[in-house]
Amino acid sequence: MNDKMEKLKEAEDLAYFRAELVEMSPESFTLEEKRQILDDMRKSSSDIENAMRENFAKLDEVTQTRLLDSLGQSGYRDRDWWYRMLMDGPKHRDRPTF
Repeated sequence: MNDKMEKLKEAEDLAYFRAELVEMSPESFTLEEKRQILDDMRKSSSDIENAMRENFAKLDEVTQTRLLDSLGQSGYRDRDWWYRMLMDGPKHRDRPTF
């Protein structure tokens, strides 16, 4: 994993960790803090997906096809879902697909 993706993943992990803290003790956070944590979760997940799309777009067509086939067989989602997430629509999105 390259440095950019590692930093994005760390930001996402931190955002989701903070969300878990809110679940455990919601009274410890103001409404504004909760809103910021939610915004951080959305932004960090979107940033990761956007980086995935950028990296995917750099691959040649044969490699893209093979990767889509492999992801479709992984069992997480079907190939059509991965196609829509990685290729269909704008490369940069404000909300996560997941």
